[in-house]
Amino acid sequence: MKLTILGCYAATPRTFTNPTSQILDIKNRLFLIDCGEGTQVQLRKNKIKFSKINHVFISHLHGDHFFGLIGLISTFSLLGRNTDLHIHGPKGIKEIIMLQLRLSNSWTNYDLFFHELESTESQIIYEDDKVIVKTIPLKHRVYTNGFLFQEKIGERKLNIEAVQGFKIDSCYFQNIRNGKDILLDSGQIVENHKLSFDPVAAKSYAFCSDTSYNESIIKIIENVDVLYHESTFLQSEESLASKTLHSTAKEAATIALKANVKQLILGHYSTRYESIDLFKEEAQTIFPNVLLADDGKSFDL
Repeated sequence: MKLTILGCYAATPRTFTNPTSQILDIKNRLFLIDCGEGTQVQLRKNKIKFSKINHVFISHLHGDHFFGLIGLISTFSLLGRNTDLHIHGPKGIKEIIMLQLRLSNSWTNYDLFFHELESTESQIIYEDDKVIVKTIPLKHRVYTNGFLFQEKIGERKLNIEAVQGFKIDSCYFQNIRNGKDILLDSGQIVENHKLSFDPVAAKSYAFCSDTSYNESIIKIIENVDVLYHESTFLQSEESLASKTLHSTAKEAATIALKANVKQLILGHYSTRYESIDLFKEEAQTIFPNVLLADDGKSFDL
């Protein structure tokens, strides 16, 4: 799992900061999470292949989280895309995008699928053989979801030395990887754990932006490997955070602590502050394992 931050600042884009957008790479499958203005420029700067993006997840319909989407969709067409694009987001996202395409007489030369969300309960919204994606209902000024990405446990790893020792034919290797015991010609049953190693531990990533302090998400994100949680304000602006239904760095850290996550990444900073280091300093008074998102920064999870 690799996370690339394309943008992580609140509200409007500036010459040196971008609104929310990030790429999550899970076993060479790319998922675009939010799509603020300038996303496609940031994709190019970070040398991310447009053609590998097949699923887009939009948290909510505030402009700094989706105004870049219509441009990206149009660019896909200009580049000759012919593979399907799936957009997962709040009810209304289809109407917004289709209206822009219709009034500009611009139609895609690939199939565009919208998966609109309305539920206020966590639900599975995507699944394949590698990953499951669930919603994380958030508390904001409009209907908003975060997203929980969970790897599926992979195959077991062959213990080549043991397999050769029991003189097991290669035609049984896949059964061993699938966790099955092996019956030898002699009638002996060799237990799987003697022939294979445990698979690499599955990773999990939770994206939570935008939201006010909300303990109801703790049961959904409990024990995740990495939590990205918005921290628009410092605690000195707690009243403003409460008014706008955003979080402070201290509140994000409190959620991380109570959810027992392994690592916290802060983002969605208000640009009123001189340094984003202030967010880390505040959060670490509550939760020690804090990293700061920044545009163009990558994290190997």
